[in-house]
Amino acid sequence: MTAVDRRTFLELAALAAAAAYADPHNLFAQSALQREEELTIAEMQQFSARQLTEMYLKRIGTIDKIVNAVIELNPDALDIADALDRERKAGHARGPLHGIPIVIKDNIDTADKMHTSAGSLALADNIAARDAHVVKRLREAGVVILGKTNLSEWANFRSTHSTSGWSGRGGLTHNPYALDRNACGSSSGTGAAISANLAGVGVGTETDGSIVCPSSSCGLVGLKPTLGLISRSGIIPIAHNQDTAGPMARTVTDAAILLGAMAGVDERDAITATSRRHAHADYTKFLDANGLRGARIGVARKYFGFSDHVDRALKPALDLLKDAGATLVDPADMETTGKYDDTELEVLLYEFKADLNSYLANCGPQVKSRTLADLIRFNEEHRDAEMKYFGQELFERAEKKGPLTSDDYKKALSKNHRMSREEGIDATLKQHKLDAIIAPTGGPVWCTDLVNGDHYTGGYSTASAVAGYPHITVPAGEAFGLPIGLSFFAGAWSEPTLIKLAFAFEQRMKARRAPRFRTSLFPSS
Repeated sequence: MTAVDRRTFLELAALAAAAAYADPHNLFAQSALQREEELTIAEMQQFSARQLTEMYLKRIGTIDKIVNAVIELNPDALDIADALDRERKAGHARGPLHGIPIVIKDNIDTADKMHTSAGSLALADNIAARDAHVVKRLREAGVVILGKTNLSEWANFRSTHSTSGWSGRGGLTHNPYALDRNACGSSSGTGAAISANLAGVGVGTETDGSIVCPSSSCGLVGLKPTLGLISRSGIIPIAHNQDTAGPMARTVTDAAILLGAMAGVDERDAITATSRRHAHADYTKFLDANGLRGARIGVARKYFGFSDHVDRALKPALDLLKDAGATLVDPADMETTGKYDDTELEVLLYEFKADLNSYLANCGPQVKSRTLADLIRFNEEHRDAEMKYFGQELFERAEKKGPLTSDDYKKALSKNHRMSREEGIDATLKQHKLDAIIAPTGGPVWCTDLVNGDHYTGGYSTASAVAGYPHITVPAGEAFGLPIGLSFFAGAWSEPTLIKLAFAFEQRMKARRAPRFRTSLFPSS
């Protein structure tokens, strides 16, 4: 441990000791000492919004010095907490999220004093004129937005050699299990913050893997919902055919609570109309500790085998599924796996240019970059700050793309949907009469390498991302003290089934372990 790290931990211990001495039942005293028992949303309801907000702000002020998950704090957080406490005192509680402090990824618009930048210095002055629809929904549910979280800049769609968790505005987010390891991305800051107990729950976004990978790497439950369940309006885009926000939490129950608050029809996003017959205001009604009994679950073996550590760590998880009454169909692989990777990127490049140009055109006058071409120039002019580690090859490739009426784009999109849906997930579910399919979400996360970029080894996300289908990851084991998640996925609007299965698995496996902020798995001294 370096001298700086030792000093930070001494500050943490002193702060906790002082709080405990003043009040041995003090909430912050318990959490600052990193107790194994972590607070759930239900447990947080024992405390006032003010108490919770103060506690988490203190934790951020101490722990985030080494994790660097929070890019900006909400200066109005305590005032919001006080107002919510007054509401509760007057007999009005809005629901399970009333007074719960949360964090929001910094590519989601908040119409307040905070900025929305996607981690880029080009948008460092961007103040949104209105809340993203998902933020509007969460405010109505009574949350306290503590702040914005760091992310892989532009949600990791700038370079083919990028480092997840790094942004020009926010710097590098560290994995709280081992600080020299990556937090994955692009929702790196949300993953690290919730794992480190810097907030109650958090919101991430995903185009392909950006919720589930950091959730798996940081020992969390992460849920990427069906495209259309949660509005995309007010979220800095990559691609409208894959982008979605989703909950990141320490338990399946908390993720289910957050999902219910986030879902809803939005007139600004037409695709959400498709959710009218499928969305639920309360997903906790699907929590069933016996939910694995009688389930048929396919094992996507093509996603195993990339790591002996992962295979060994997940064997007890597969045994547990059988012991809990599930029938495992092994293997149950999708025939189209790996056959549309190139066309996925093709679609993302086309949609990124079109969607980002639309978002930038509607920003306030403080934003000077109004097109993707402007951003490319900005990065060149600010190369020392923005491109000291990696370039902008994806930006440049996207800028060369034509309109969304292009035949190449339409053919690629059609292929993606056919191979990921009808010939992929849907076909596999039907062939084996499955309720869901499982796969490793990822491996023990790699060491951060700003010189060469990410060293992704394997795992699952792409089929569900391209299809626009739901996908939940749950802590399932560990290797060398690093978390490993197990993915459950199925067809469109299958969130109730996935939540049921994931909850039953979680209640038996109980694999979540609080991070200990080691500087390295293998310290040199």
